[in-house]
Amino acid sequence: MNGFLLARPDAVLRTSGARATYSDPRTAIEALRQTPAPKLIVGALPFDPREVAALWQPESVLHTAGPWRPAALPELPGVRVVAEIPSAAEHVARVTKLVEQLGDPTNELRKVVAARSLVLEADAPLDLDVLAAHLLTRHPNASVYAVDLSAAGRHGETLIGATPEVLVARHGDRVSLHPLAGTLARRADPAEDAAQARELLSSSKNHDEHAFVIDWIRQQLTPVCAELHIPDAPELLSTEQVWHLATPIHGVLRDPSTTALDLALLLHPTPAVNGTPFAAALDAITTDEPWRGFYGGAVGWCGDDGDGEWVVAIRGGELSADRRVLRASAGGGIVAASDPLAELAETTTKLRTLLGALRCELPND
Repeated sequence: MNGFLLARPDAVLRTSGARATYSDPRTAIEALRQTPAPKLIVGALPFDPREVAALWQPESVLHTAGPWRPAALPELPGVRVVAEIPSAAEHVARVTKLVEQLGDPTNELRKVVAARSLVLEADAPLDLDVLAAHLLTRHPNASVYAVDLSAAGRHGETLIGATPEVLVARHGDRVSLHPLAGTLARRADPAEDAAQARELLSSSKNHDEHAFVIDWIRQQLTPVCAELHIPDAPELLSTEQVWHLATPIHGVLRDPSTTALDLALLLHPTPAVNGTPFAAALDAITTDEPWRGFYGGAVGWCGDDGDGEWVVAIRGGELSADRRVLRASAGGGIVAASDPLAELAETTTKLRTLLGALRCELPND
């Protein structure tokens, strides 16, 4: 199948078919530098960079300017939660243990992103276009993605979601990204919602969590950028469910041969989905947490001119080949000042991006 959709607010990219596949991103980069080169490579990177990617050269490409406007919005079949991995109590216990570790001055860990998943079962196969359209309608400012994972050996499975976070974009020698870290839930009452926003802006815990991400990005991009512009303080970004701390970053490449895929590999996974220090956080996640697969990975494209866009694969899930079972995942950054129960609530709020599009209720709602 090898279908790909990335609907960003300013452009939509759809592809179908595959002329060549690449399980190793470095092989894809080499292909882009050959003559003749693929005009375009699309796909997804897994959360763990040591695992197999799902990248390919598409047979047909449709790239249009402006937002996607679905022609129709048919109803989706009923969906229900059939499992929690881990359970809410187990997630709280794990976060409690992490907080203890992070508060130990002899431990090198400073931040770890802890995630949990819900397994959803649909009454009938889910139509990918319809689900993507529902996500877009509810989240018009997000980047809606749907990526066939066949190129990673997971034939017929699909990664789908609506992410608010741009990992990196490259156009000519210009680089831009918009990392998010630090979160509080939105409130229905406008006054309470405004108070939440103010609380997030003044929260030292959330600013510390955000600073780990910005420091990592500065460290990674400084060697490849002749200019790098990072604001001194983050700003607020809102989705339907949450407030985020966000920092718009812009740079100018030293070497124009550095591609968007090179940059994605350089930055991914950031401390916003992994933690810090990089290796220790990755080891803590892969040792103690169920397999993430492509949750927390990256979705995007890179052209033969090096331009491209990559978004962080959050606020979504992985759909089975029969399109009846969906594993939805969400995480939160844990630091020494984290409250385990608040962290559980944060993952629940983030899971509602996908659950809301499916009109699926959480068991305890």
